Amino acid sequence: MNNFLGIEYNVWWFLVFGAVISGYAILDGFDLGAGALHLFLKKENSRRIALNAIGPVWDGNEVWLVIGGGALFAGFPVAYAAIFSAFYIPFMIFMVGLIWRAVAIEFRSKEPGLKWRWAWDVVYSFACIVIALSLGLMLGNVALGIPLNEEHEFSGTWLTFFNPFSIMVSVTALALFMTHGAIYLAMKTENRLYTKLTILAKNANIFFVVTFGITSLYTLLYIPHLSDKIRSNPVYFILPLLMFLAIANIPRQLNKGKYRYAFISSSVTIATLLAMVAIEVFPNLLYATNNAQNSITITNAASSVKTMKTLLVIALIGTPLVALYTAFVFWTFKGKVTLDEASY
Repeated sequence: MNNFLGIEYNVWWFLVFGAVISGYAILDGFDLGAGALHLFLKKENSRRIALNAIGPVWDGNEVWLVIGGGALFAGFPVAYAAIFSAFYIPFMIFMVGLIWRAVAIEFRSKEPGLKWRWAWDVVYSFACIVIALSLGLMLGNVALGIPLNEEHEFSGTWLTFFNPFSIMVSVTALALFMTHGAIYLAMKTENRLYTKLTILAKNANIFFVVTFGITSLYTLLYIPHLSDKIRSNPVYFILPLLMFLAIANIPRQLNKGKYRYAFISSSVTIATLLAMVAIEVFPNLLYATNNAQNSITITNAASSVKTMKTLLVIALIGTPLVALYTAFVFWTFKGKVTLDEASY
């Protein structure tokens, strides 16, 4: 039996991988956005509150990245090898950013000196920006495709990654995460900081709308194949429609002061954008721009049916457990942030 509920196992793994990556982007996205905005908060107390807003959840959110890597390795080992090899430089930059973000968060409060804390604030903010840009750069190149040889090995140079489309996707991802992060921080703060974050959320949203508009126009004009499937199948129209409604709802809810609904809208925006990319690249995992026959697909990159069948059962048990744990953490630390002796 090569399918489950009428769907082949390699398609199931594609869906599992996409869902996990979407979960990571939504959860770690607001952490990264909060970090990117960190230096806009001038007061020491404001920065401490911002750090403590993400303090209980930021490291747990990274678990979804680990699950995503595991899902790719389990379901599509050929793609795992090719992608991590091809994206070695941007991925290492991304990993260094993750390391320095963690170091900055933990080391900042070890000394009371203002210069010490300011230095780690800069490292923290810069690391979050680098991580967000790296994620956007990799997403842009996955959507666009890269040159691959017959052995599914990357045949370009490191400059290949820095094409106009991927750079625009990278900046758009940063803008979206900044909006997402500002909304989250506004939900966790009050008084003057709450007012400041309201302004930052609105400005970040304008930044996102502008960059998203430019990227979308460039895509339609110069990369039309990234919208072919959605245009050819009316059923898929629900995704861009839902995305545009979610984007339009963000400033509407911000003006009403309903940040929870604004946060849901920014989360839906992230999820629908990734879903649209997944639809357009399917069944490819990595498209070969130099020769389509060299592309890595869900068929030529898949594990054995027995492996996918066994690990899918594990994934269907383990992933909901991680989701429940994540929900429990958010429920435990719900409400406004207050500072105490245990705070950062």
